[in-house]
Amino acid sequence: MERAPFIELRGITRSFTAGEGLLTVLKDVDLTIQRGEMVAIIGASGSGKSTLMNILGLLDRPSGGAYRMNGRDTASLGPDALAALRREHFGFIFQRYHLLGELDARGNVEIPATYAGLSAPERRARSEALLDRLGMADRLGHRPGQLSGGQQQRVSIARALMNGAEVILADEPTGALDSHSGAEVLRILDELHGEGHTVILVTHDPSIAERAERIIEIKDGEILSDRRTERSARSPKTPLAATRVSRAEPGRASLMGEWRRLRDSLRMALLSMRAHKVRTFLTMLGITIGIASVVCVVALGEGSRQKVLSDIQGLGTNTLEVFPGGGFGDVRSGKVKTLVVDDAEVLKKQPYVSAVTPTVSANGTARRGSIEANALVNGVGEQYFDAEGMTLLRGRLFDEGEVAAMAQNAVIDDSTAKTLYANEPGGGLGEILLVDSVPSRVVGVVKAREGGFGGRNNLNVYLPYTTVQARFTGSSSLRGITVRVADDVAPALAEQAVIQLLTLRHGSKDFFIINTDDIRETITSATETLTLMIAAIAVISLLVGGIGVMNILLVTVSERVGEIGIRMAVGARRGDILRQFLIEAVLVCLIGGVLGIGAALGFGVVFAEVGSSFTLVYSTNAILLAVLSSTVIGVVFGYLPARNASRLDPVVALTRD
Repeated sequence: MERAPFIELRGITRSFTAGEGLLTVLKDVDLTIQRGEMVAIIGASGSGKSTLMNILGLLDRPSGGAYRMNGRDTASLGPDALAALRREHFGFIFQRYHLLGELDARGNVEIPATYAGLSAPERRARSEALLDRLGMADRLGHRPGQLSGGQQQRVSIARALMNGAEVILADEPTGALDSHSGAEVLRILDELHGEGHTVILVTHDPSIAERAERIIEIKDGEILSDRRTERSARSPKTPLAATRVSRAEPGRASLMGEWRRLRDSLRMALLSMRAHKVRTFLTMLGITIGIASVVCVVALGEGSRQKVLSDIQGLGTNTLEVFPGGGFGDVRSGKVKTLVVDDAEVLKKQPYVSAVTPTVSANGTARRGSIEANALVNGVGEQYFDAEGMTLLRGRLFDEGEVAAMAQNAVIDDSTAKTLYANEPGGGLGEILLVDSVPSRVVGVVKAREGGFGGRNNLNVYLPYTTVQARFTGSSSLRGITVRVADDVAPALAEQAVIQLLTLRHGSKDFFIINTDDIRETITSATETLTLMIAAIAVISLLVGGIGVMNILLVTVSERVGEIGIRMAVGARRGDILRQFLIEAVLVCLIGGVLGIGAALGFGVVFAEVGSSFTLVYSTNAILLAVLSSTVIGVVFGYLPARNASRLDPVVALTRD
């Protein structure tokens, strides 16, 4: 059975869209190339020779006809299968070298083996051996910008040989070189042919073409002649392709190969980020600002909300304040005497109540030595401090027995203590305080109220209500009753129950109730609305930052289409391209997110140091959401442009460099 030709083209055409029409560059090309041949394709500029080489190297697809390699029709192969053929059978030497600037000579040579899954030690040993063979042993760590044109082309040749390519495709390999460097490159190609490689050389120089065994002349997309030279008698030797890197076997080797590719993609991503510091920094900056804005704004909103709630707490706990009359400002309220201590005693027995205290009040003058000040005398029961949620700072509170005994024991707030006992070590504890003409002993100091009954604008003295009734008001009626609602009871239900009970006792509704929970809910609702507004602003800032990052990533990928073309030409799969760009995007966004969180936390420290009335309260959920958002931004905005670029034919990507 006759063996199929190594490379066979039948009726190959290639057309490109030009305006509203088609430009046909190749027209029904028939060509057969045997293994081990050295073929020169010659023609003037625009003749179609480079297009023919791109199709031979599977960098481009023909518009029509059949291309078979070892009898296998390449038209039926998918992108990854074509990448495998390029990776395992072809090596490319470009006129403009197409080296990656962020990699040194050794790194550029290793790229094909990286995509083939070769281990790092094997890649290193093989690349160094090839570079040493090509006279580049002392330039292993040099980047392309540090090499001459001839040296860069040698690196390109070493890269073409890295996977033991059977076919060397050289497109004008001496076009950008001086005569000496060009001669060296041609000598190397002769050696490779002598070792058994199939060499396909594209040139417009007849003298260079004469070095080949066959010269194929092409003009206007058609083959004019196909002749053999005097060198055609040369017989190929054992090809270097026998040592080419093979694909990993299924199972463990395949898993190891995937792990290596992932690790190498990470390494290449880090190298690319380091090589383009400004671009990377700008991308990170957009994410950092967006994340810091979200975290800080949410922390500001939560901090202010908690401060407001704390202030509300200072107004009292979940209480009902019962006052005589029809409401504040009722001129008849002073005449209503039906609110009495017995009402408070009855309320104490109700299941929906946790604390009840009668309240009376009087204005007086507090004196201590030569110091005197106006004060509000609050007559309260022993449960008052619990009902109002007041904090004991020093000493003790008076008890039920002292209330019954009309004891002259006083509890003052810290504002009163600072005013009257500023220089006393005990802050007034145990001291005698004269209120009008009534002497009282200070037994405790509580934290000053933030507002409400006995607000912070007054000096407050708290005495048993029995003492105030007997010594100050001379009346058994009450100014009010404070009821603390049990925690497991809805304040609205408790309010209705109190109204029914007191109305039944009094025979009419001659009182009104202030439900502090209504105030709390109103203010809390306002703060929640404010928090939502702040969160919306934060989300908008994150979206704006995301759009900025998207633009940067889109530009970044667009600028690197040429790099993508190089990687695909040497055997990168679509998945390899996507993996590297996704890793870069996610790394940039994650690092930017971490920096943003750090910046937000730093802002919180500065905010606290400047003496603000409240502190930032950071939300773990907000931080996690910010990090998740930055990752999603990296994945989405990194994936879409990289996906589009990876779907280009290699030759299209290369021409955008």
